[in-house]
Amino acid sequence: MTDAAHLTPQAAFEMLLAGNGRFVAGSPHHPNQDAARRAQTAPSQAPFAVLFGCSDSRLAAEIIFDQGLGDLFVVRTAGHVLGPEVLGSVEYGVSLLGTPLVIVLGHDSCGAVGATREAVAAGSSGEGFVRDVIERVTPSVLAANAAGYTDNSDFIDEHIRHTVALLMDRSHALAAAVAAGTTAVVGLSYRLVDGTAHLVTTRGLDLPASPAAA
Repeated sequence: MTDAAHLTPQAAFEMLLAGNGRFVAGSPHHPNQDAARRAQTAPSQAPFAVLFGCSDSRLAAEIIFDQGLGDLFVVRTAGHVLGPEVLGSVEYGVSLLGTPLVIVLGHDSCGAVGATREAVAAGSSGEGFVRDVIERVTPSVLAANAAGYTDNSDFIDEHIRHTVALLMDRSHALAAAVAAGTTAVVGLSYRLVDGTAHLVTTRGLDLPASPAAA
């Protein structure tokens, strides 16, 4: 089992990207998916990354990053919207499991972002509990509108940046881990057609991101 406690955030990020590269190339290793791994992880877990992503059925984290049992601590909501349960889950991964990396994963053709853009344009707020999702994505859409964005990919990236900023702002435990250099937060945007994950923003790693990244 990978000892996450001895991985640097940079090494964890490189492991994740290597897995995505194998998936994109059509040569996945399908690691850590056999009976031996199942037995190895039964007593405890030591994932090397917390992955907070959209619930979209096309974003199966262990598949698109070519990982297996015990490798990723996955949290998913529609439009990767934040609530107390998400924050608690991320803090559990960082504080109790010692994961050196937190990923926020958005994607193109995101239904939550698209529905929120339509709701904002129409001055509506959605129905049922979908309204809660739209309300939480609305600040990202308003910020993208204010910046003059028109391309959907820019709205997706803005929402990823907004989610990363919210995580850092609301979780003192995560912010402290990033400040100490034991954990980093990275925002990625996934492209459904080719399967690639692209860097949008980062906290705690010195990586080139998109020009508007914070």
